[in-house]
Amino acid sequence: MSEGRGIELELDLLQQRITTLAELGDLTGELVATASRLAERLPMLGTAPPAVQLARLLRAAAGGSGLAGEIEATEREVREYRQLLDRARQKYLEHENQSDEDIRAKGESATDPPGRPA
Repeated sequence: MSEGRGIELELDLLQQRITTLAELGDLTGELVATASRLAERLPMLGTAPPAVQLARLLRAAAGGSGLAGEIEATEREVREYRQLLDRARQKYLEHENQSDEDIRAKGESATDPPGRPA
């Protein structure tokens, strides 16, 4: 906060964060695809019953309720956070524009000649 001026937001820095989050979301999406492909494969551990059971467990751990599911949830959260920051930036810009308009309107009404309606 600056002295009596309220909060000043560094829009360029915020936009950099939003861009970085978008890129991170894209990379996470690629990771989801990789994890999903991994979950589709049955590891080649042999045909002995313990090996088959272990292969099934590994496949399940990589699937929708395992690694792939966790990465998908992370991707969703990253994208939601990016959208949240983007909406906050938009609201800030709208508020700034409205404040500028209000200040200009006050300045114009202060310079109107006496007796003239504002």
